[in-house]
Amino acid sequence: MAISALDSRLFRNLFGTSEIRDVFSDTAYTQRMIDVEAALARAESAVGVIPPKAGDIITKALKTVKIDYERLEAETEIVGYPVLPLLRQLTAQAAKFPEGIPFNDDELAARAEAAKYIHWGATTQDIQDCASILQIKSGLTIVRRYLDELSSTLTSLSKQHRNTPMAGRTHLQHALPVTFGYKCAVYLSSIQRHLQRLNELEPRCLLVQFGGAAGTLASLGTTSAGLQVRAQLARELNLYDPSITWHTTRDTIAEILNFLALLSEVAEPFVPHRGASSTMPQKRNPISSEVILAASKVLRANAGLGLDAMVVDFERASGPWHLEWVAVPDSFVLCVGSLHQTCFVLRGLVVNEEAMLGNLLSTKGLIVGEAVMLELGREVGRQKGHDIVYKACKEAIEQKTTLLEVLREDEEVSSRIGQKKLAELCDPRNYLGASGLMVDRVIGGVQ
Repeated sequence: MAISALDSRLFRNLFGTSEIRDVFSDTAYTQRMIDVEAALARAESAVGVIPPKAGDIITKALKTVKIDYERLEAETEIVGYPVLPLLRQLTAQAAKFPEGIPFNDDELAARAEAAKYIHWGATTQDIQDCASILQIKSGLTIVRRYLDELSSTLTSLSKQHRNTPMAGRTHLQHALPVTFGYKCAVYLSSIQRHLQRLNELEPRCLLVQFGGAAGTLASLGTTSAGLQVRAQLARELNLYDPSITWHTTRDTIAEILNFLALLSEVAEPFVPHRGASSTMPQKRNPISSEVILAASKVLRANAGLGLDAMVVDFERASGPWHLEWVAVPDSFVLCVGSLHQTCFVLRGLVVNEEAMLGNLLSTKGLIVGEAVMLELGREVGRQKGHDIVYKACKEAIEQKTTLLEVLREDEEVSSRIGQKKLAELCDPRNYLGASGLMVDRVIGGVQ
């Protein structure tokens, strides 16, 4: 029975997607470990560490194995790691042919001989780390796809609403006018940086792992054979070859987890009954936004677990490494779930330009007090201009009138700023700064 929201039949599709859950399922992880064992055999055959044909024979044999997951579960609980229990099944099945497949004595002997070389020179963490990195690589491919979709959607919104005025806010209050396209372009710029981070992160973090018991590859002798095998294994798995074993340096995993946490940092589209209240039929709660917010908090906590997992001792961790078993799958499911919800929101975003304009004009010109202050400051100095406009804003609020009307009655203001100019200054639509130009720069990829 599921006890996590990520696996719950009720909540799992809010916090993740079936696609990302499949990447990090037990079955997928086990298959990744099998893939690594097969790739290792091919790499060692290519380098000449094991017989030339052993790699292909082992690869072919491991394609037909059938894992007894109940046995694997029980033995993993005893051993503490799944690799040794898995190897028991792999070597036993690889040494013989499955029922129904014809073979001769020579083929059986060759298969039995090759099975001896499964896991040759490797250690448990080599296999588990490689399997985890392969899962991470698949997960990052999904993340990239969502980031590309978000980039495309935000680019369209930025273009469409480049000049759509709305109220900008600081301290949760009206500050100065902006455009909705500007706001979208600000979000777009962060997505662009995330894609840059991903491009930089992959060659730095998607590293193959092969070091043997203490990381020195002593199991393959004192020559460069071990390093050649590792390089070939990287090619077989389409991963990057590290300069040195990274069993005890987990900064790459921590970086990935922190990247996922960074990713989780307007009205939602209407779907019948989405966000409905059990008591208030008029309600349309922002469900996607609420789920994204909840996921972001868990992702930040998991990023901390990744940092804790970096604290390891000697040549092999005595426990912190295990934190990754929890943090990595959960973080990918939560991150992809958040990206999925974000794409859903932005694809159907309801942009009410009239409401934006009405909200912008609702302060009756107060939102552009800075514009008047700076223009007046050219004549009387900035501080005196600030004091004059501050007083005018106070009167406008108390008299429930517009800033323009108050300023028109102020002789010191009207004597220095003409009526036409004053009206232009008090129209928020005329005080958008370089919003449009910055939108153009973001869309055009200018940094």
